[in-house]
Amino acid sequence: MASKAYPIALGGMLTAVAVVLMCIGTIIPVATYAAPVLCLLLGAVVCRLCGRRIAWAWYGAVAILSLLLAPDKEAAAVFAVLGYYPIVKPKLDKRKGSWFYKALLFNGSIVLLYWLMLKLLGVDQLVSDFEGFGIAMYAVLLLLGNVIFFLVDRLLSRRFR
Repeated sequence: MASKAYPIALGGMLTAVAVVLMCIGTIIPVATYAAPVLCLLLGAVVCRLCGRRIAWAWYGAVAILSLLLAPDKEAAAVFAVLGYYPIVKPKLDKRKGSWFYKALLFNGSIVLLYWLMLKLLGVDQLVSDFEGFGIAMYAVLLLLGNVIFFLVDRLLSRRFR
């Protein structure tokens, strides 16, 4: 009986840790992007120790709670569109040309997220932050995001096999 309770209890505790990380992320400006990355790494731990089924529940709980509770909605939204990555990564790694599918997943998710936040939702803070940016700056930000994403992907490959 204890063997079935352990993954659920651990998943619940790590959910709380992830939500706290997302909420603390508001204190430091760079944490808008660091907090979701730390939670991605925590998601890999959950997937490894508790299994994919608990990891999907963990992802859903953290995404919903972060969107509701975290003051930094941009960080919560980034986690909501990419937080499942450690769960699907093993399947992507098995595909031929996996880097292409990973890049497609990341870029499609991020472009869609920011388009929704800027155009449809009109998140005021984000609109004011991006107001003076030109197309070149958007491309640089997306390129830097890709670099970070593939560094995290490499870390997940090395640490959480």
